[in-house]
Amino acid sequence: MLTISHQPMATRGVLSRREVLRVGALGLGGVTLADLLRHEARADKETRRPKSVIYVVLDGGPSHLDMWDLKPQAPVEYRGPFTPIATKLPGVQICEHMPLQAAMLDRAALVRGIRSVENDHYLSEVYTGLPRSSGKRPAFGSVVSKLAPTKHALPTYVSLKQHSGDLFDYEKPHYVGAAHAPFRPFEESLKDLAPVKNLDVLENRKALLAAFDNQHRELDRLQAFGGLDRFQAQALEMIASPKVREAFDLNSEKPETLALYGHKAGKYPHQTVKTILYDWDARPFLMARRLVEAGVRVVTLHAAAWDHHSGPEADIFFALKSLMPTLDMSVTALVNDLQERGLSDDVLVVVLGEFGRTPKISPVGPGREHWADAGCALFFGGGLTMGQVIGETDSRAERSINGTISFQNIMATIYHTLGIDLDVKLPDFNGRPQYLLDDASPIRDLIG
Repeated sequence: MLTISHQPMATRGVLSRREVLRVGALGLGGVTLADLLRHEARADKETRRPKSVIYVVLDGGPSHLDMWDLKPQAPVEYRGPFTPIATKLPGVQICEHMPLQAAMLDRAALVRGIRSVENDHYLSEVYTGLPRSSGKRPAFGSVVSKLAPTKHALPTYVSLKQHSGDLFDYEKPHYVGAAHAPFRPFEESLKDLAPVKNLDVLENRKALLAAFDNQHRELDRLQAFGGLDRFQAQALEMIASPKVREAFDLNSEKPETLALYGHKAGKYPHQTVKTILYDWDARPFLMARRLVEAGVRVVTLHAAAWDHHSGPEADIFFALKSLMPTLDMSVTALVNDLQERGLSDDVLVVVLGEFGRTPKISPVGPGREHWADAGCALFFGGGLTMGQVIGETDSRAERSINGTISFQNIMATIYHTLGIDLDVKLPDFNGRPQYLLDDASPIRDLIG
C-alpha cells in the first residue's frame, strides 16, 4: 500500500526494498499504475470507443429450470412451483418472478443448455473459459488488459468482488503478469485516489519520485521494475485525477437511482437457510455502469448467493422467490441505463452462473444440487444480435438437444466482442505459447 501521506519520507540516499514495493504497488492490488500507462502508450490509436463488458456472476449456480428454462409439463418432482410468463419474444417464457426481464427480452439473447466441465464451485471456467485441468490460465479481464488496454488513466480490468484468498480467487493474471491483475476498489485500495488537499502531501509524493529517479541503478539491481520514467510521473499525478476518483464515487448518484437499481429492495437468505437474511446490494451494478461509461473495459461483479442445496433448513424456492425480483430490478435497470446513455452497442452485459441445478428436486429441504449439463446465460447489447433464444434443452431441462455450448464459446464471444484476436498466443510460465482457448469458436447466432 502507498501510505506516503501518513508516513515520513525517506531522505537517505538509498530507498529500501520495502519502499520500492510500496510505491510500485500504488495500492492497486498488484496493478501498477505506471505499467498501465506504459501499455496505453504501446497500444494503437483508435477513433471509436473501444467496447466494454460487464460480467455478472451468480456465484453458486442459479437454477436454470426455475428461472429461464421452465418446464411446466415436466413431472411435479422436476418442474418446481413457479409459473412461466410470456415475454416480449413470441413463444418464449421465463419465471413469473422476473417480469421486468420478460418485458425486455426482445433486447436480450437467452442462451440455454450451456454445458460446463466443472461440477463444483471452481470458477476457472467462468473467468477463463477453461477448466482447472487446463492449468493456471489468466482471467479473461487480465488478457484484455494485456492485449487491449485502456488509453486513459483508469485500469482496464476492475473486479467488484473483494479478494477472497488464493484458493477461490480465479481472477488472477498468472502468466500475463501482475500488472494485469484486476483493480479491486475496496478498503484501502482507494485511499491513494482520495483528493490531495494538502499541497505538502503532493510535493512529498513528487519528491519521492525524484528519490526513485536518483536510485535508478539500485532499482535495476533489485529487478523490481524495468525502469522508472515519465510513466511513474504520470502515475503519481493520476493519484489526484478527478476522473479516476469520480468514476469510483457513488456519492454523486441520487438515492432515487440506487432505488431504481433495487438497492435494499429485498432480503435474501444465506444459501437456503431462511433465518439468515441479507439486504440486496445493487451498488455493484451501478458502479459497473459508471466504470464502463468512464472507459473501463472489463468489470466483473458477483450478485448474492445461489448455492441452493437440499437440507433440513433448506428451501430453494423460498430463496429464489427472494432473489429473483431483486436481480430482475438490478439487471433491467443496468441495461436500461446503458441504453439511455447511448452505450448499448458499446457495452456487453453478460449474466450467468458456473452451472445449473439438478432438474429433479431433492425432497429434503426442498433443494437442487449441482448440475453441469445445462445452464443458462443472458447477453445484452455489445453490438451482438439480440431478440433470440439460442439452444434448447429436453423436456426435463437435463441436457441440450441441439448441440453443446460451452464456456469456451461464451468466452470466445466476449473476446470477439472486445476485439481480441482469438488466434493470438501468450507464453506461459515455461515460455510455451498458449492459445487463449482450445475452442475459439464464438456463438455464431450472437455474432451474426
